[in-house]
Amino acid sequence: MRILTASSLYFALVFGAGFVLGVVRTLFVAPHVGTRSAELMEMPVMLLVTVAAARWTVVRLALPSSTLARLGTGCIALLLMLAAEFGLVLRIRGISVRQYLATRDRVSGAAYYVMLIVFAVMPLLWPNCSVPCRLVAISISVISHSLRVTL
Repeated sequence: MRILTASSLYFALVFGAGFVLGVVRTLFVAPHVGTRSAELMEMPVMLLVTVAAARWTVVRLALPSSTLARLGTGCIALLLMLAAEFGLVLRIRGISVRQYLATRDRVSGAAYYVMLIVFAVMPLLWPNCSVPCRLVAISISVISHSLRVTL
């Protein structure tokens, strides 16, 4: 039961932040720098949100330190994220899953899929502080390089 609660909380924190950032990105940032650049600029912020949400959830709910509990939390949260993405966000945007996948930018889309994997494993990784910190540094480096290439 604690794993389901942790998964729901972790998902809600990251999805809520992503929803707000997505609105800001779409309405205010993308018109000025383009969709790809705006999505890539959002990625490090979402990575920080993911690290913070995973840490807070694991500590707050005293999630067991077992690999199964931590990875289970992340994977269930990932399923909730995909259900929300395909069920809610696509309905709001008025497009099908097929249209969504067909119109994803190759660069920012690939970064998004990597972020989903990171989201799923972050409850397992967070106790080893060097791993999330390195992920943030690598993410910022890759995204800044991508922005230089695309601009």
